[in-house]
Amino acid sequence: MSRFQTTGLGQDEFAEMVAEDVERALAHYDEAINQSTVVSVGKIAGSIASAVTLLSPKHQRAIDAIHADLPGLASKFVRALAAEAARRSEAGVTDMPTALPADETLAAPPRSDDLESMLIEDWAGRVAGSTYLEENLRIARSTLHRWQRRGDVIALRKGGRKHVFPLAQFVDGRPVAGISDVQSLIGNPRLTWLWLTRPAAQLDGRIPIDLLRQDQIEEVVEAARAFASS
Repeated sequence: MSRFQTTGLGQDEFAEMVAEDVERALAHYDEAINQSTVVSVGKIAGSIASAVTLLSPKHQRAIDAIHADLPGLASKFVRALAAEAARRSEAGVTDMPTALPADETLAAPPRSDDLESMLIEDWAGRVAGSTYLEENLRIARSTLHRWQRRGDVIALRKGGRKHVFPLAQFVDGRPVAGISDVQSLIGNPRLTWLWLTRPAAQLDGRIPIDLLRQDQIEEVVEAARAFASS
C-alpha cells in the first residue's frame, strides 16, 4: 500500500514529496552538482516511485524477484534516458510528448471476454472497495455510488455484486475529468480501464490516464472514439 493512498495524497503530490527527499539527499551527497540536475534527478525518482505504487501486486512481486538486478537495470534506464535527452537536444526539441519508438508495435488489448476471466489484480493495478475509499480518501459511499451511476468512475465487478475501483483514477479524492466520456464510448468498464492504462496507438504510445491527469481531455476522448470504432 502506497503512502499517498493511505494519507489521501494525490499521485502528483506523492511524486513531489519523493522528489524533494531525493533532492535533499543528492545535494548533501554532492555539493558541487548542478542544481538543475538535482531537480531533474528528483523528478525522475518521484515519477518512478509513483508509477511503481500503481503497479498490480503481481508486477510488484515480479520486480521484487529481480532485486539483485535492479542496479544494473537502473543504470541502463539512465543511459537510455540520457541518450534520448541528447537526441532531442540535438534536434532542437525539448518538450516532445512521451511516445514509443516508431518501430515498436503496440500489442492489441485483450477482448472484453478475455478480461472477464482474468484476475483484476493481474492487470488493473491497485484497486480498492468503497470502505477503503471512504476511510482513506474520504469519499462518501453515497458520492461514490452517484459517480458510478453517472459513469464518472471506473467500477470493476469482482465476484457477485461487489465492485472495486482502480485507485489511479482518483486525484485529490475525485475521479479525473474525462473518464465518463471515455467510458461512454468504449462501454465495457474493464476494457475501458485497460485502454486507459496502456500505451495507446491512437495517442502515439502515450498512456491515456496520464493525459487525463494532465487535463488533456479532448485529445484522449478523440483517441477513445477512434479506438471504439476500430
